[in-house]
Amino acid sequence: MPRIVGIDIPKEKKIEIALTYIFGVGRARSNEILAEAGISPDKKAKDLSDQEISLITKIMQSHYQVEGDLRRQQAANIKRLMTIGTWRGIRHKKNLPVRGQRTRTNSRTRKGPRKTIGAAKGKGTAPAAAAPKAA
Repeated sequence: MPRIVGIDIPKEKKIEIALTYIFGVGRARSNEILAEAGISPDKKAKDLSDQEISLITKIMQSHYQVEGDLRRQQAANIKRLMTIGTWRGIRHKKNLPVRGQRTRTNSRTRKGPRKTIGAAKGKGTAPAAAAPKAA
């Protein structure tokens, strides 16, 4: 497997697709990098020479922010929002949707599984009103 910017990219895929396995690189950016390096997007990752791999790595490190640096920057941006107490920062703290989605019925991914309130009724329990009254 070729290793670019600390990530093993799949060797059987075209290099255009294989580069998208790196955090911060999509199809458009992948094509930009390959055009700048002068490498055909249809070439398989396993067919790249060491010189081509080093050229791609050099271009990515000099022109783009990817992988660890990008993750750190995103985390710092979210932390800054939480520190200054913006609406988005508060939503991040509470682990709720940040971009205005409704939360009454949806957002189970963000909120987690439903929390049950009260005791669940089983087969053996009867309601209190159904018990016979002593006279």
